[in-house]
Amino acid sequence: MLTLKQIRENTADIVERLLVKGFDSRGLVEEIVTLDDERRSVQKTLDDNLGEQNRIAKEVGLLFQQGKKSEADSAKVKTGELKEVSKELGLKLAEIETELNSKLVLLPNVPHATVPKGKTPEENVVVRVGGHMPKLAPSAVPHWDLAKKYDIIDFELGNKLTGAGFPVFKGAGARFQRALISYFLDTNTAAGYTEVLPPFMVNAESAYGTGQLPDKEGQMYHCNVDNFYMVPTAEVPVTNIFRDVILQEKELPVKYTAYTPCWRREAGSYGKDVRGLNRLHQFDKVEIVQVSHPDTSYEALDGMVRHVEALILSLGLPYRILRLCGGDMGFTSALTYDFEVYSAGQQKWLEVSSVSNFESFQANRLKLRFKDDKKTQLAHTLNGSSLALPRIVAALLENNQTEEGIVVPEVLRKYTGFDLIK
Repeated sequence: MLTLKQIRENTADIVERLLVKGFDSRGLVEEIVTLDDERRSVQKTLDDNLGEQNRIAKEVGLLFQQGKKSEADSAKVKTGELKEVSKELGLKLAEIETELNSKLVLLPNVPHATVPKGKTPEENVVVRVGGHMPKLAPSAVPHWDLAKKYDIIDFELGNKLTGAGFPVFKGAGARFQRALISYFLDTNTAAGYTEVLPPFMVNAESAYGTGQLPDKEGQMYHCNVDNFYMVPTAEVPVTNIFRDVILQEKELPVKYTAYTPCWRREAGSYGKDVRGLNRLHQFDKVEIVQVSHPDTSYEALDGMVRHVEALILSLGLPYRILRLCGGDMGFTSALTYDFEVYSAGQQKWLEVSSVSNFESFQANRLKLRFKDDKKTQLAHTLNGSSLALPRIVAALLENNQTEEGIVVPEVLRKYTGFDLIK
Protein backbone atom coordinates (compact mmCIF):
# COMPACT_ATOMS: atom_id res chain seq x y z
CA MET A 1 0.00 0.00 0.00
CA LEU A 2 1.29 3.44 -0.91
CA THR A 3 1.76 5.79 2.01
CA LEU A 4 -0.16 9.05 2.28
CA LYS A 5 3.17 10.86 2.32
CA GLN A 6 4.10 9.29 -1.04
CA ILE A 7 0.74 10.19 -2.54
CA ARG A 8 0.69 13.79 -1.31
CA GLU A 9 4.30 14.57 -2.22
CA ASN A 10 4.31 12.82 -5.62
CA THR A 11 0.69 13.01 -6.78
CA ALA A 12 1.30 13.84 -10.44
CA ASP A 13 4.14 11.33 -10.78
CA ILE A 14 2.10 8.52 -9.19
CA VAL A 15 -0.85 9.18 -11.50
CA GLU A 16 1.45 9.18 -14.53
CA ARG A 17 3.38 6.06 -13.52
CA LEU A 18 0.25 4.04 -12.73
CA LEU A 19 -0.88 4.63 -16.31
CA VAL A 20 2.05 2.38 -17.26
CA LYS A 21 0.16 -0.39 -15.48
CA GLY A 22 -2.98 0.59 -17.37
CA PHE A 23 -4.52 1.98 -14.18
CA ASP A 24 -6.14 5.42 -14.32
CA SER A 25 -5.82 6.59 -10.72
CA ARG A 26 -6.77 10.25 -11.10
CA GLY A 27 -10.24 10.02 -9.54
CA LEU A 28 -9.11 7.65 -6.79
CA VAL A 29 -6.08 9.77 -5.89
CA GLU A 30 -8.28 12.88 -5.70
CA GLU A 31 -10.67 11.06 -3.35
CA ILE A 32 -7.76 9.93 -1.17
CA VAL A 33 -6.29 13.44 -0.91
CA THR A 34 -9.73 14.92 -0.14
CA LEU A 35 -10.37 12.32 2.57
CA ASP A 36 -6.91 12.91 4.02
CA ASP A 37 -7.58 16.66 4.14
CA GLU A 38 -10.82 15.94 5.99
CA ARG A 39 -9.01 13.54 8.32
CA ARG A 40 -6.38 16.14 9.14
CA SER A 41 -9.02 18.79 9.80
CA VAL A 42 -11.00 16.54 12.15
CA GLN A 43 -7.81 15.39 13.87
CA LYS A 44 -6.76 19.01 14.48
CA THR A 45 -10.19 19.90 15.88
CA LEU A 46 -10.06 16.82 18.12
CA ASP A 47 -6.54 17.64 19.31
CA ASP A 48 -7.56 21.24 20.06
CA ASN A 49 -10.64 20.00 21.90
CA LEU A 50 -8.61 17.57 24.02
CA GLY A 51 -6.11 20.32 24.73
CA GLU A 52 -8.93 22.57 25.95
CA GLN A 53 -10.24 19.75 28.13
CA ASN A 54 -6.83 19.37 29.77
CA ARG A 55 -6.54 23.11 30.30
CA ILE A 56 -9.96 23.35 31.95
CA ALA A 57 -9.30 20.24 34.07
CA LYS A 58 -6.24 21.94 35.55
CA GLU A 59 -8.25 25.13 36.04
CA VAL A 60 -10.98 23.23 37.93
CA GLY A 61 -8.45 22.03 40.48
CA LEU A 62 -7.16 25.55 41.05
CA LEU A 63 -10.68 26.98 41.40
CA PHE A 64 -11.57 24.41 44.05
CA GLN A 65 -8.33 25.22 45.92
CA GLN A 66 -9.31 28.90 45.83
CA GLY A 67 -12.79 28.11 47.17
CA LYS A 68 -14.51 29.15 43.94
CA LYS A 69 -16.91 26.20 43.85
CA SER A 70 -19.49 27.83 41.59
CA GLU A 71 -16.92 28.68 38.94
CA ALA A 72 -15.35 25.22 39.29
CA ASP A 73 -18.74 23.55 38.77
CA SER A 74 -19.33 25.64 35.63
CA ALA A 75 -15.93 24.62 34.32
CA LYS A 76 -16.75 20.94 34.98
CA VAL A 77 -19.95 21.32 32.95
CA LYS A 78 -17.91 22.80 30.13
CA THR A 79 -15.49 19.84 30.36
CA GLY A 80 -18.42 17.41 30.08
CA GLU A 81 -19.66 19.19 26.95
CA LEU A 82 -16.17 19.03 25.42
CA LYS A 83 -15.94 15.30 26.18
CA GLU A 84 -19.16 14.70 24.26
CA VAL A 85 -17.80 16.68 21.32
CA SER A 86 -14.53 14.71 21.51
CA LYS A 87 -16.47 11.45 21.44
CA GLU A 88 -18.34 12.54 18.30
CA LEU A 89 -15.10 13.72 16.68
CA GLY A 90 -13.41 10.42 17.51
CA LEU A 91 -16.21 8.46 15.86
CA LYS A 92 -16.09 10.70 12.80
CA LEU A 93 -12.31 10.34 12.60
CA ALA A 94 -12.56 6.54 12.77
CA GLU A 95 -15.19 6.58 10.01
CA ILE A 96 -13.00 8.75 7.76
CA GLU A 97 -9.93 6.59 8.41
CA THR A 98 -11.86 3.42 7.51
CA GLU A 99 -13.06 4.96 4.25
CA LEU A 100 -9.59 6.33 3.52
CA ASN A 101 -7.99 2.92 4.03
CA SER A 102 -10.61 1.28 1.80
CA LYS A 103 -9.51 3.67 -0.97
CA LEU A 104 -5.77 3.28 -0.34
CA VAL A 105 -5.86 -0.52 -0.75
CA LEU A 106 -7.31 -0.09 -4.25
CA LEU A 107 -4.18 1.68 -5.53
CA PRO A 108 -1.60 -0.65 -7.13
CA ASN A 109 2.10 -0.23 -6.47
CA VAL A 110 3.84 2.34 -8.62
CA PRO A 111 6.03 0.69 -11.29
CA HIS A 112 9.76 1.37 -11.30
CA ALA A 113 11.06 3.83 -13.89
CA THR A 114 12.53 0.97 -15.96
CA VAL A 115 9.18 -0.81 -16.38
CA PRO A 116 8.19 -0.60 -20.06
CA LYS A 117 4.74 0.42 -21.21
CA GLY A 118 2.54 -2.32 -22.57
CA LYS A 119 -0.68 -4.22 -21.94
CA THR A 120 0.03 -7.83 -22.92
CA PRO A 121 2.74 -10.48 -22.34
CA GLU A 122 3.84 -9.98 -25.93
CA GLU A 123 5.08 -6.52 -24.95
CA ASN A 124 7.42 -7.78 -22.22
CA VAL A 125 11.11 -7.08 -22.84
CA VAL A 126 13.54 -9.98 -23.29
CA VAL A 127 16.53 -9.18 -21.08
CA ARG A 128 18.62 -12.28 -21.60
CA VAL A 129 18.48 -15.70 -23.27
CA GLY A 130 20.59 -18.64 -22.16
CA GLY A 131 21.07 -22.41 -22.29
CA HIS A 132 20.97 -24.68 -25.31
CA MET A 133 17.92 -25.84 -27.22
CA PRO A 134 17.58 -29.64 -27.15
CA LYS A 135 17.48 -31.64 -30.36
CA LEU A 136 14.75 -34.22 -30.02
CA ALA A 137 13.85 -37.15 -32.20
CA PRO A 138 10.81 -36.80 -34.48
CA SER A 139 9.01 -39.22 -32.17
CA ALA A 140 9.26 -36.81 -29.20
CA VAL A 141 5.99 -36.21 -27.33
CA PRO A 142 4.70 -33.72 -24.72
CA HIS A 143 5.00 -34.47 -21.02
CA TRP A 144 1.43 -35.69 -20.52
CA ASP A 145 2.13 -38.55 -22.93
CA LEU A 146 5.46 -39.26 -21.20
CA ALA A 147 3.70 -39.27 -17.82
CA LYS A 148 1.36 -41.97 -19.03
CA LYS A 149 4.05 -43.97 -20.83
CA TYR A 150 6.30 -44.19 -17.75
CA ASP A 151 3.43 -44.21 -15.23
CA ILE A 152 4.88 -41.29 -13.22
CA ILE A 153 1.98 -38.80 -13.16
CA ASP A 154 -1.68 -39.78 -13.15
CA PHE A 155 -3.96 -36.92 -14.19
CA GLU A 156 -7.10 -39.06 -14.37
CA LEU A 157 -6.61 -40.39 -10.83
CA GLY A 158 -6.16 -36.85 -9.56
CA ASN A 159 -9.41 -35.90 -11.28
CA LYS A 160 -11.13 -38.80 -9.54
CA LEU A 161 -9.76 -37.93 -6.09
CA THR A 162 -10.28 -34.17 -6.29
CA GLY A 163 -10.77 -32.67 -9.72
CA ALA A 164 -8.93 -31.34 -12.75
CA GLY A 165 -5.66 -29.62 -11.86
CA PHE A 166 -4.79 -31.97 -8.97
CA PRO A 167 -2.44 -34.63 -10.41
CA VAL A 168 -1.08 -37.65 -8.56
CA PHE A 169 2.71 -38.18 -8.81
CA LYS A 170 3.69 -41.84 -8.66
CA GLY A 171 6.88 -43.88 -8.25
CA ALA A 172 9.81 -42.23 -10.02
CA GLY A 173 7.61 -39.18 -10.66
CA ALA A 174 7.05 -38.62 -6.93
CA ARG A 175 10.74 -39.20 -6.22
CA PHE A 176 11.69 -36.77 -8.99
CA GLN A 177 9.37 -34.14 -7.53
CA ARG A 178 10.85 -34.59 -4.05
CA ALA A 179 14.39 -34.44 -5.47
CA LEU A 180 13.73 -31.07 -7.08
CA ILE A 181 12.34 -29.63 -3.84
CA SER A 182 15.38 -30.82 -1.85
CA TYR A 183 17.82 -29.58 -4.48
CA PHE A 184 16.24 -26.13 -4.62
CA LEU A 185 16.18 -25.78 -0.83
CA ASP A 186 19.79 -26.97 -0.48
CA THR A 187 20.95 -24.53 -3.18
CA ASN A 188 19.07 -21.67 -1.56
CA THR A 189 20.41 -22.34 1.92
CA ALA A 190 23.95 -22.59 0.51
CA ALA A 191 23.40 -19.08 -0.87
CA GLY A 192 22.62 -17.73 2.59
CA TYR A 193 18.85 -18.17 2.81
CA THR A 194 17.49 -19.56 6.08
CA GLU A 195 15.02 -22.38 5.53
CA VAL A 196 11.62 -22.18 7.21
CA LEU A 197 8.59 -24.46 6.97
CA PRO A 198 5.55 -22.20 7.43
CA PRO A 199 1.85 -23.09 7.77
CA PHE A 200 0.08 -23.90 4.53
CA MET A 201 -2.96 -21.84 5.55
CA VAL A 202 -3.01 -18.17 6.56
CA ASN A 203 -5.48 -15.82 8.17
CA ALA A 204 -7.02 -12.81 6.44
CA GLU A 205 -4.51 -10.43 8.07
CA SER A 206 -1.63 -12.29 6.42
CA ALA A 207 -3.32 -12.33 3.01
CA TYR A 208 -3.97 -8.60 3.36
CA GLY A 209 -0.38 -7.92 4.44
CA THR A 210 1.20 -9.15 1.21
CA GLY A 211 -1.55 -7.78 -1.04
CA GLN A 212 -3.54 -10.91 -1.95
CA LEU A 213 -6.54 -9.32 -0.26
CA PRO A 214 -8.58 -7.62 -1.49
CA ASP A 215 -6.97 -7.80 -4.96
CA LYS A 216 -7.01 -11.59 -5.51
CA GLU A 217 -9.71 -12.77 -3.15
CA GLY A 218 -11.50 -14.76 -5.85
CA GLN A 219 -8.31 -16.60 -6.83
CA MET A 220 -7.60 -18.09 -3.39
CA TYR A 221 -9.15 -21.18 -1.85
CA HIS A 222 -11.01 -20.06 1.25
CA CYS A 223 -11.97 -22.17 4.28
CA ASN A 224 -15.14 -20.35 5.31
CA VAL A 225 -15.68 -21.84 8.77
CA ASP A 226 -12.32 -20.69 10.15
CA ASN A 227 -11.75 -17.84 7.67
CA PHE A 228 -8.37 -19.26 6.61
CA TYR A 229 -6.89 -19.11 3.11
CA MET A 230 -4.82 -21.84 1.45
CA VAL A 231 -1.49 -20.26 0.53
CA PRO A 232 -1.13 -19.28 -3.16
CA THR A 233 2.64 -19.02 -2.56
CA ALA A 234 5.07 -19.29 0.37
CA GLU A 235 5.63 -15.56 -0.04
CA VAL A 236 2.48 -14.94 2.03
CA PRO A 237 3.33 -16.76 5.29
CA VAL A 238 7.08 -16.09 5.08
CA THR A 239 6.81 -12.33 4.50
CA ASN A 240 4.19 -12.12 7.25
CA ILE A 241 6.73 -13.45 9.73
CA PHE A 242 7.82 -9.80 9.86
CA ARG A 243 4.35 -8.26 10.23
CA ASP A 244 4.39 -5.62 13.01
CA VAL A 245 8.14 -6.13 13.46
CA ILE A 246 10.82 -3.47 13.86
CA LEU A 247 14.21 -4.79 12.76
CA GLN A 248 17.57 -3.23 13.50
CA GLU A 249 19.42 -1.89 10.47
CA LYS A 250 22.33 -4.27 11.12
CA GLU A 251 19.93 -7.25 10.71
CA LEU A 252 19.30 -6.40 7.05
CA PRO A 253 19.09 -8.10 4.68
CA VAL A 254 16.98 -10.95 6.03
CA LYS A 255 16.90 -13.91 3.63
CA TYR A 256 14.43 -16.81 3.96
CA THR A 257 13.56 -19.77 1.76
CA ALA A 258 10.58 -22.10 2.07
CA TYR A 259 8.86 -24.98 0.37
CA THR A 260 5.07 -25.12 0.32
CA PRO A 261 2.38 -26.66 -1.79
CA CYS A 262 0.43 -23.83 -3.38
CA TRP A 263 -3.26 -23.54 -4.21
CA ARG A 264 -4.78 -21.28 -6.85
CA ARG A 265 -8.29 -21.40 -8.25
CA GLU A 266 -7.11 -20.12 -11.65
CA ALA A 267 -10.69 -19.13 -12.41
CA GLY A 268 -11.34 -18.71 -16.11
CA SER A 269 -8.34 -20.77 -17.25
CA TYR A 270 -9.09 -23.24 -20.02
CA GLY A 271 -7.84 -24.57 -23.35
CA LYS A 272 -4.59 -26.12 -24.53
CA ASP A 273 -2.43 -23.88 -22.33
CA VAL A 274 -3.76 -25.58 -19.19
CA ARG A 275 -3.14 -29.17 -20.30
CA GLY A 276 -1.00 -31.49 -18.20
CA LEU A 277 1.26 -29.63 -15.77
CA ASN A 278 0.97 -26.29 -17.53
CA ARG A 279 -1.59 -24.88 -15.09
CA LEU A 280 -2.62 -26.61 -11.88
CA HIS A 281 -4.82 -25.79 -8.90
CA GLN A 282 -2.31 -27.41 -6.52
CA PHE A 283 1.43 -27.42 -7.15
CA ASP A 284 4.75 -27.40 -5.31
CA LYS A 285 7.04 -24.40 -5.18
CA VAL A 286 10.19 -23.27 -3.39
CA GLU A 287 10.34 -19.56 -2.65
CA ILE A 288 13.04 -17.07 -1.69
CA VAL A 289 12.13 -13.93 0.28
CA GLN A 290 14.24 -10.95 1.30
CA VAL A 291 13.67 -8.01 3.61
CA SER A 292 16.08 -5.34 2.44
CA HIS A 293 17.29 -1.82 3.16
CA PRO A 294 15.63 0.61 0.69
CA ASP A 295 19.05 1.78 -0.52
CA THR A 296 20.09 -1.72 -1.61
CA SER A 297 16.85 -3.45 -2.60
CA TYR A 298 17.55 -3.26 -6.34
CA GLU A 299 21.00 -4.74 -5.81
CA ALA A 300 19.21 -7.51 -3.89
CA LEU A 301 16.79 -7.96 -6.79
CA ASP A 302 19.67 -8.35 -9.26
CA GLY A 303 21.25 -10.92 -6.94
CA MET A 304 18.04 -12.91 -6.75
CA VAL A 305 17.72 -12.88 -10.54
CA ARG A 306 21.28 -14.23 -10.87
CA HIS A 307 20.53 -16.90 -8.27
CA VAL A 308 17.43 -18.17 -10.09
CA GLU A 309 19.28 -18.04 -13.40
CA ALA A 310 22.06 -20.23 -11.97
CA LEU A 311 19.48 -22.78 -10.77
CA ILE A 312 17.93 -23.07 -14.22
CA LEU A 313 21.35 -23.32 -15.86
CA SER A 314 22.30 -26.15 -13.49
CA LEU A 315 19.29 -28.11 -14.73
CA GLY A 316 20.42 -27.71 -18.33
CA LEU A 317 17.27 -25.93 -19.48
CA PRO A 318 17.12 -23.26 -22.19
CA TYR A 319 15.64 -20.10 -20.71
CA ARG A 320 14.91 -16.45 -21.21
CA ILE A 321 14.49 -13.61 -18.71
CA LEU A 322 11.77 -11.03 -19.31
CA ARG A 323 11.25 -7.61 -17.75
CA LEU A 324 7.48 -7.38 -17.46
CA CYS A 325 5.65 -4.47 -19.00
CA GLY A 326 3.25 -2.47 -16.85
CA GLY A 327 0.11 -4.23 -18.00
CA ASP A 328 1.48 -7.71 -17.24
CA MET A 329 2.77 -6.88 -13.76
CA GLY A 330 1.21 -7.83 -10.46
CA PHE A 331 -0.77 -5.41 -8.30
CA THR A 332 1.92 -5.23 -5.59
CA SER A 333 5.09 -5.23 -7.68
CA ALA A 334 7.34 -2.29 -8.54
CA LEU A 335 9.54 -4.34 -10.90
CA THR A 336 9.25 -7.99 -11.95
CA TYR A 337 11.47 -10.33 -13.94
CA ASP A 338 9.88 -13.51 -15.27
CA PHE A 339 11.87 -16.63 -16.15
CA GLU A 340 10.63 -18.91 -18.91
CA VAL A 341 12.09 -22.25 -19.95
CA TYR A 342 11.63 -23.80 -23.36
CA SER A 343 9.58 -26.99 -23.39
CA ALA A 344 10.64 -28.85 -26.52
CA GLY A 345 7.80 -31.39 -26.53
CA GLN A 346 5.25 -28.60 -26.72
CA GLN A 347 7.55 -26.21 -28.59
CA LYS A 348 6.65 -23.31 -26.31
CA TRP A 349 8.00 -21.17 -23.49
CA LEU A 350 6.73 -21.88 -19.97
CA GLU A 351 6.94 -19.44 -17.06
CA VAL A 352 8.72 -21.00 -14.07
CA SER A 353 9.62 -18.03 -11.87
CA SER A 354 8.78 -14.43 -11.09
CA VAL A 355 11.28 -12.35 -9.12
CA SER A 356 9.94 -9.04 -7.82
CA ASN A 357 10.79 -5.99 -5.77
CA PHE A 358 7.78 -4.58 -3.93
CA GLU A 359 9.74 -1.68 -2.44
CA SER A 360 7.79 -0.46 0.65
CA PHE A 361 4.33 -1.41 -0.70
CA GLN A 362 3.96 -4.64 1.30
CA ALA A 363 5.97 -3.28 4.23
CA ASN A 364 3.49 -0.44 4.70
CA ARG A 365 0.62 -2.92 4.96
CA LEU A 366 2.67 -5.17 7.23
CA LYS A 367 4.02 -2.31 9.37
CA LEU A 368 7.43 -3.86 8.71
CA ARG A 369 10.08 -1.35 9.68
CA PHE A 370 13.72 -1.08 10.61
CA LYS A 371 15.53 1.29 12.90
CA ASP A 372 18.82 3.04 12.18
CA ASP A 373 20.68 5.56 14.35
CA LYS A 374 18.27 8.38 13.50
CA LYS A 375 14.78 7.06 12.77
CA THR A 376 12.43 4.17 12.08
CA GLN A 377 11.41 3.64 8.45
CA LEU A 378 9.73 1.12 6.17
CA ALA A 379 11.85 -1.74 4.81
CA HIS A 380 11.65 -3.12 1.27
CA THR A 381 10.43 -6.66 0.53
CA LEU A 382 11.33 -8.94 -2.39
CA ASN A 383 10.50 -12.48 -3.38
CA GLY A 384 11.01 -14.98 -6.17
CA SER A 385 10.16 -18.52 -7.21
CA SER A 386 13.20 -20.70 -6.80
CA LEU A 387 11.59 -22.59 -8.42
CA ALA A 388 7.97 -23.50 -9.26
CA LEU A 389 7.91 -27.21 -10.01
CA PRO A 390 5.11 -28.09 -12.43
CA ARG A 391 6.49 -26.45 -15.55
CA ILE A 392 10.09 -27.21 -14.57
CA VAL A 393 9.07 -30.88 -14.42
CA ALA A 394 7.25 -30.57 -17.75
CA ALA A 395 10.30 -29.08 -19.46
CA LEU A 396 12.75 -31.56 -17.90
CA LEU A 397 10.63 -34.56 -18.95
CA GLU A 398 10.17 -33.29 -22.50
CA ASN A 399 13.68 -31.96 -23.13
CA ASN A 400 15.46 -35.03 -21.72
CA GLN A 401 13.41 -37.78 -23.38
CA THR A 402 15.40 -40.43 -25.27
CA GLU A 403 14.69 -43.85 -26.72
CA GLU A 404 16.07 -45.42 -23.52
CA GLY A 405 14.08 -43.25 -21.11
CA ILE A 406 14.10 -39.77 -19.53
CA VAL A 407 17.57 -38.63 -18.50
CA VAL A 408 17.77 -37.11 -15.01
CA PRO A 409 19.95 -33.94 -14.77
CA GLU A 410 23.25 -34.70 -13.08
CA VAL A 411 22.65 -32.31 -10.17
CA LEU A 412 19.52 -34.25 -9.20
CA ARG A 413 20.91 -37.77 -9.27
CA LYS A 414 22.12 -37.84 -5.67
CA TYR A 415 18.56 -36.93 -4.68
CA THR A 416 16.70 -39.32 -7.00
CA GLY A 417 19.04 -42.28 -6.66
CA PHE A 418 18.68 -42.97 -10.39
CA ASP A 419 19.88 -41.30 -13.57
CA LEU A 420 17.17 -42.52 -15.93
CA ILE A 421 13.38 -42.79 -15.70
CA LYS A 422 12.69 -46.01 -17.56
